[in-house]
Amino acid sequence: MNTPFYIAAAVAVISTFMVITRRNAVHALLYLIVSLLSVALIFFLLGAPFVAALEIIIYAGAIMVLFVFVIMMLNLGPQSTEMERRWLTPEIWVGPTILTALLAAELLYVLVRVQVRPSDINVITPKQVGIALLGPYVLGVELASLLLLAGLVGAFHLGRREKSDGGGRA
Repeated sequence: MNTPFYIAAAVAVISTFMVITRRNAVHALLYLIVSLLSVALIFFLLGAPFVAALEIIIYAGAIMVLFVFVIMMLNLGPQSTEMERRWLTPEIWVGPTILTALLAAELLYVLVRVQVRPSDINVITPKQVGIALLGPYVLGVELASLLLLAGLVGAFHLGRREKSDGGGRA
C-alpha cells in the first residue's frame, strides 16, 4: 500500500510546483486541481474517504466556481478572449492530463487490487467530524466564518459600482 501513496504524493508535489511556476492563471489552476485531486487520493489511501470526498467537493469544486466567477465578473472583453484562445492550446493540457490519468489509474488499482481489511483502517464518520468541529474547535470555526464574512463584505464593497443620478450617492 506504500507505492500508491508515494505515487500520489509525487503527483501532488509535481503539480504544486507547476502551480507555483506557471505565469498564466488558467494553467496554474489546472495544475492546482490536479494537486487537490492527488491530496484527496492520499486521504482516501490513509483511510479517510469522507475527508477525500470533502477535498474534492469543497476545494476542487469551489476553486473552479470561484475562478469562473472572477473571470465573469472582470469581463475583460474581446482582447482577453483572443489572448485566452492563444494560451489554451492543446499542448497546455498535456501535463495536467498525464498527471490526472496517473491518479485515475492509481485509484482504480487501489480499488480493484489492494485488499484492505477493515481492522487496518480507522474510518472517520461525518458525525465525528461534526463533533470535533463544534466541540473543541468551535472557536476556530467561528473565527474562520467571521473572516469569510469580512472577505465577502469587502469584495462586495470593492466590486460595487456607484450609480450617477446626478443627485448624490446611491
